[in-house]
Amino acid sequence: MKVIFSPAVEEYLFELTELLHKKEYFGFKESAVQYVTELIMEIRNDLVKSSKRIAPHCFSQYGEKLQYVSFRKNKATQWFVFFSTYQDKEEIIYVVRYISNNHLIGHLL
Repeated sequence: MKVIFSPAVEEYLFELTELLHKKEYFGFKESAVQYVTELIMEIRNDLVKSSKRIAPHCFSQYGEKLQYVSFRKNKATQWFVFFSTYQDKEEIIYVVRYISNNHLIGHLL
């Protein structure tokens, strides 16, 4: 099993660190970096084990046959990770194509 992030998702996660610090969700930039790093590690470690759902059609712009899982980081924030799966000769590859949270897309799910 391998989890990889699309270039767009990698860019989003980098920008998320800056945004979380700039909007003062975290007082120190290091704390914002740690939060995003922990989110990435949780996705890498737990995506396969998590309960998967078929993504609504409105997310089809990010890929075909998308599924999603959710990760709760605290009482107020839940992250939704949208991905596609591919079978390689030796393993299943999970390609993360989009990430957002309940504050932005919760009403669509």
